Amino acid sequence: MREMDGYPGSRSTPSGRRRGRTVRRKEMPLWQELPLLLVVAFCLAVLIRTFLVQAFFIPSGSMENTLLVGDRVLVNKVVYDMRDPVRGEIVVFRGTDNWAPEVTEPVSQTFTAKLGRTIGDLVGVSRPGERDFIKRVIGLPGDRVACCDAQGRITVNGESIDEPYVEENSPLDAPANPRQCTSRRFDEVTIPPGEMFVMGDHRLVSQDARCQGPVPIDNVIGRAFVIVWPSSRLTSLSVPDTWKDYDAAHPVAAAPLRRQAPDPVTTALSLPFMLSVGLSVRSGLTFSARRRRLPS
Repeated sequence: MREMDGYPGSRSTPSGRRRGRTVRRKEMPLWQELPLLLVVAFCLAVLIRTFLVQAFFIPSGSMENTLLVGDRVLVNKVVYDMRDPVRGEIVVFRGTDNWAPEVTEPVSQTFTAKLGRTIGDLVGVSRPGERDFIKRVIGLPGDRVACCDAQGRITVNGESIDEPYVEENSPLDAPANPRQCTSRRFDEVTIPPGEMFVMGDHRLVSQDARCQGPVPIDNVIGRAFVIVWPSSRLTSLSVPDTWKDYDAAHPVAAAPLRRQAPDPVTTALSLPFMLSVGLSVRSGLTFSARRRRLPS
């Protein structure tokens, strides 16, 4: 019996396979797509700045010559949710009420200036607040920190520390001042639980824990790990060998208090979602629809 051609709703093919067609969704016009992509990019920047990495501008000379005024560093904001700070690391933190601001220059109070600072802060490219500081970790909970030994070096738990990164130190003969770190000398301090002792590399001008006291580890914003600007100063901010050797031989005497980590579910879900939205809008969606056919 011959196969019947022209059966309603069907069509025979030599191979017996069903044919299909690809229908491509009409792409969004550029004038609509561009604002949406900008919103997605802004949301991604805010999420990254909030949970992962933030850029910080160096406003003062307290860390010279490791960090210069105008340098911009990237700060890892999640590393201390997985472990505790290590001696020798450079950290950004919020100072306590005892800490006097290092930069007090006036800022514009116009609406445009305030809006720019707000947006810059959201995406992590603004100047740090007057209560944000960047210093090097010298002592951790239970450590005994003092200065000086016979060669004018600081001591941690009675052991002298060579600090090759200190270019200009405070004078040994300057009188001690409880509110100004004008002298290199300070009495031995035992670091309380949950706190850390920090100092600037430019000891002559740095106002730090010598005269303003230790700071809570809970106040740490993150670890500065690389200089990204200017490009001529691109370099990593690793722990000096002198501190690596000391840390290997001297574990922390008392464990610091643990900080509350950001919600990992929110972080894990939000970033991929926002990224997928941006990619789907840019590339367009395609789908295949195969027409059902009756057998001949």
